[in-house]
Amino acid sequence: MKEVTIESKLIVYDNLDELPQDIIGLMQKAMEARQNAYAPYSKFSVGAAILLENDEVVIGSNQENASYPSGLCAERTAIYYAGAKYPDLKIVRMALTAGSRIHQTVTPIPPCGACRQAIAEYEVKQEAPIEIYFMGETGKVVKSSSLSNLLPLLFDKSVL
Repeated sequence: MKEVTIESKLIVYDNLDELPQDIIGLMQKAMEARQNAYAPYSKFSVGAAILLENDEVVIGSNQENASYPSGLCAERTAIYYAGAKYPDLKIVRMALTAGSRIHQTVTPIPPCGACRQAIAEYEVKQEAPIEIYFMGETGKVVKSSSLSNLLPLLFDKSVL
């Protein structure tokens, strides 16, 4: 038997103002996208903005459905749109913001497990890391230099 330790490295910024200007701009696009979320059931709105290698920005917001499994998270809405419209372009980074309509969300909200797996698929496909910045409505912002920090035991095509 052997015990293995897995570590993740993240950078935590105290607030949006500490980020480089281009990241602030991307996060602002994610905040705008969050306003378009359709979340009548959870009252939890999420916005995503993806920067592609050609400087195009693709946005997405969560879209709920009364049949819960039929909805789609903001991250997957954006990443699947990017993959459909720009299939040969690499994703450089993602900015994510989430907030509740019931209470203020100040804790950074990372992608859910299904979204982590979807992002992993694109990171493996493009053979390059995707930077991910995430936050609540306000407060701290977390940066991961790669999806592998958020999903260290990756399931991908190499095991199929």
